[in-house]
Amino acid sequence: MHYSTAVATSQKRKEWTAILEIHYSKQAVKFLKKQDKITQKRIIEAVNALPAGDVLKLQNRDGYRLRVGSFRIIFDRMGNVIRIEEINNRGQIYK
Repeated sequence: MHYSTAVATSQKRKEWTAILEIHYSKQAVKFLKKQDKITQKRIIEAVNALPAGDVLKLQNRDGYRLRVGSFRIIFDRMGNVIRIEEINNRGQIYK
């Protein structure tokens, strides 16, 4: 059982390795600018490390969620492009 899960995870990661570009929405850039430098760096490093991290597919809408501490990053993957749609605190992101 563990072997098939590891193979599936490995295959999923190979699909994501072809990502070439990351685009940020206006809201995402605005949120990042309001944060201190340490928080900005943590969030940007987590986005650049995709698909590594705590990533889940969203259930009620299209896209994915990346968790970075108490922050949530909503993004979508379109071919070789990741579009960061929204960044916000955990309690505010799903409203």
